[in-house]
Amino acid sequence: MTPETPAVRLRGLGVQYGTRTALQAVDLEVDVGEFVALTGPNGSGKTTLLRALLGFVEPASGTVEVFGIPLGTLSIRERARRVAWVPQTEPQRDDVPLLQYVLYGRYPFHGPLDRDSEAEHALAMRILTEVGLADRAADGLLSISGGERQRAILARALAQEAPLLLLDEPTTHLDIGHQLDLLSRVRALARERKVTVLAALHDLNLAARYADRIVVLSRGRRVADGVPRDVLSVDLLARVWGVDADLAVDARTGLPYLLPRRLVVESPPAPGSLALGPVHVVGGGGAAAPMIRALVDEGFRVTAGALHLLDTDAETAEALGVVAAVEGPFAPLSPATRTRHRVLLGEAKAIVVAPFAVGPSNLANLEDVLEFVPRTPTVVIDPPTAQSLDFAGGAATRAREALRQAGATFVPDVGAALHAVQAVLSTTSAPARATAAAVEG
Repeated sequence: MTPETPAVRLRGLGVQYGTRTALQAVDLEVDVGEFVALTGPNGSGKTTLLRALLGFVEPASGTVEVFGIPLGTLSIRERARRVAWVPQTEPQRDDVPLLQYVLYGRYPFHGPLDRDSEAEHALAMRILTEVGLADRAADGLLSISGGERQRAILARALAQEAPLLLLDEPTTHLDIGHQLDLLSRVRALARERKVTVLAALHDLNLAARYADRIVVLSRGRRVADGVPRDVLSVDLLARVWGVDADLAVDARTGLPYLLPRRLVVESPPAPGSLALGPVHVVGGGGAAAPMIRALVDEGFRVTAGALHLLDTDAETAEALGVVAAVEGPFAPLSPATRTRHRVLLGEAKAIVVAPFAVGPSNLANLEDVLEFVPRTPTVVIDPPTAQSLDFAGGAATRAREALRQAGATFVPDVGAALHAVQAVLSTTSAPARATAAAVEG
């Protein structure tokens, strides 16, 4: 291998699953020490590409090389010394101590009868320290949280000391704090240790924040490849994801980020679906996510806002295809965002206010709802802890009381809110039900 040899080289890679084409003629090179984000809609081929680099799927056409060596010529043990893998999910069957779990990463370097050395124990403890789990080293894998487990999987991969690290949607089950922490650690590996990273990420804004390059797949083909400033665009989101968006620039980092507004083309409701709604959910900080999921599961069309980019609620909305008014990370709601939010409020057939923490930066969410209460059925989730969510010097409590005085219905939990929305909208949907019955009959 020469200094110019890339860590990854794909040439005309094609993969078939039966008669379905998963990848078509994909060319890709990733340099040593580069952090490349692989992104694209669901079913675009991201996971398949990673599996091809691991040797888990056989190419129908083209070639796969790692560090200049054809992947097919390497044994499983030789691959494991070069390529480490962090899957999206991993079933955990044994409650082994974390230290032992991390030492599983040393398998490629052991003979059949070899035991872990003192040096390997020291390495595992150093890695656990780096991922913030040293104090849990003796705890069982099944006793830790989902976020800690994902860091433990990363630690096991790091114990392989492989020069190429592949990650498949590593942030899927993490809250925003753990997402930022994990990707920061991965970026440090690339920059400080020259580990090559190829990570499938569904969030374009996270990809832009952490990766050196973004590679976009669509229907099994590579459709964009370059630095975030060149790749991230309104046209890309519309063309590949079918979403209309605004493009903004983070003043602190100079990096672009996209603020999705609505679907460019909305799919018609399936025959027999009432397609009730839209129901608009107001929230933030993860408080709206259970309500959004409940409404989507019941077949309602849902909108949301105003949410902050990288917030759990915004992630949930994006994952479920929910149109939302979104503000930049950690910023006060701008006039433009409030305008988008009021448009969604005005289009809603019902409004649900989640029990979200309210401070000066998002108090406008409650204030903007007030003008719509007299003409739009509004449900406020009001658990016993609602007053403890007021971080606006009492202004949030007063705003909620104003909603009550204007005619909003207060309920204790998500289940009651869902029932209230169903009751309100079902009384106005007789024509829709009749049409659905006619289609079915």
